[in-house]
Amino acid sequence: MTTTSTGPVLFDVRDSGVAVVTLNRPERMNAWGGGLAAAFYRCMDRAEADPDVRVIVITGNGRAFCAGADMGDLDTIGGADTNGDTDVTKLVGERHPHFVTELRKPVIAAINGACAGIGLTQALMCDIRYAAAGAKFTTAFARRGLIAEYGISWILPRVVGWSASLDLLMSGRTFYAEEAKELGLVSDVFPPEELLPEVLAYAEDMAKHCAPSSMAVIKRQVHDDVLRNVRDASATAEKLMHESMQRPDFIEGITAFFEKRQPNFPPLKEED
Repeated sequence: MTTTSTGPVLFDVRDSGVAVVTLNRPERMNAWGGGLAAAFYRCMDRAEADPDVRVIVITGNGRAFCAGADMGDLDTIGGADTNGDTDVTKLVGERHPHFVTELRKPVIAAINGACAGIGLTQALMCDIRYAAAGAKFTTAFARRGLIAEYGISWILPRVVGWSASLDLLMSGRTFYAEEAKELGLVSDVFPPEELLPEVLAYAEDMAKHCAPSSMAVIKRQVHDDVLRNVRDASATAEKLMHESMQRPDFIEGITAFFEKRQPNFPPLKEED
């Protein structure tokens, strides 16, 4: 087990193959700022590169998942520097939230509390989301004189549909985990004390029974096929299926099924 126990983001690799990345600025409701962005990117890169990690879980410490941009940092915004970088760009960090969709490993958000602004954008870019009962959500942008930032106008309609997206983005209203489940924004809602154990059990089941190579290719298919028609998506899937049948993962999956045992899939490799 590998653990980073201090700093704005905590990192814990469990023996089950699940990495837990915890936003750790509870005194600021895990607001995006104060070095959190850079630490988050380092932890995600670390999880992606570690062959022992098969699934990544993101959560928050305290009563918030991420309450949006740090308003203290926003007070310093004042145009662009000589390199053309705005203070907003510095606040968000060197990557846009959609980088999470480009990771090869499954990323699951365990939304333990308030989830707003860029915090909601980050959660939406995760592959799967669960929430604690009573957790508050809001896009907030329109109520701050801002626009739909950093890809949320791309991902939100794909998750909850056109009409619901326009409602949530243009009204900036607050809604709760229970409505988020009805909209399909989260897969399920658990009592706060049960959220992380339930999500970890789900992630550990994936890590134990699913081939890392299969999960990586499926994730890429889902994101790439959004931009394809059904014929091209089907043709690509046929090619990928033939490739998957050449990997040892396929033989192991079939053998384990017939032998009624847990599969022993190899870790992800660079070429996968």
